[in-house]
Amino acid sequence: MDSPNFQAFRKQLTNPIRYRLFMLAKLPMGFVSGLKIVQLEEAGASVSVRFKWVNQNPFRSIYFAVLSMAAELSTGSLAFGQIYQRKPGVSMLVVKMEGEFYKKAIGKIVFTCNDGLAIANAIQQTIDTGQGISVPCTSIGMNEQGEAVAKFVFVWSFKAKKK
Repeated sequence: MDSPNFQAFRKQLTNPIRYRLFMLAKLPMGFVSGLKIVQLEEAGASVSVRFKWVNQNPFRSIYFAVLSMAAELSTGSLAFGQIYQRKPGVSMLVVKMEGEFYKKAIGKIVFTCNDGLAIANAIQQTIDTGQGISVPCTSIGMNEQGEAVAKFVFVWSFKAKKK
């Protein structure tokens, strides 16, 4: 995998100013919550979020919705990078989400998804066949002690747009 479109998208999102503008325009609550892209490669992505006043719940940990945003961004950035400036275009949509919580989310939590190859293959398949394709993508959040805090599975649906 070495998609020039993905590399162009990666360049956009790894630029600090462009990333902030992207978050403000496309995911403003992620911006307010403090989501940060730690790593973005075609095979996998990592997104961090740190416990702070604005993203807390009444139990003094990170609110579950903020955790799910970080997990979704780790999967969605892989998908968005594959469809970025692609001809023909491909639409993407989350059609299902499941979450499991293991530990209290305090400090810095990093969600990692390594399903980039499955996403790239599904996108190529929908372009080749014209059929919608769904792909489950797993993102696991780890705390600073290396312990799993939460796991999310997002099912992304891809469909090639008509030429």
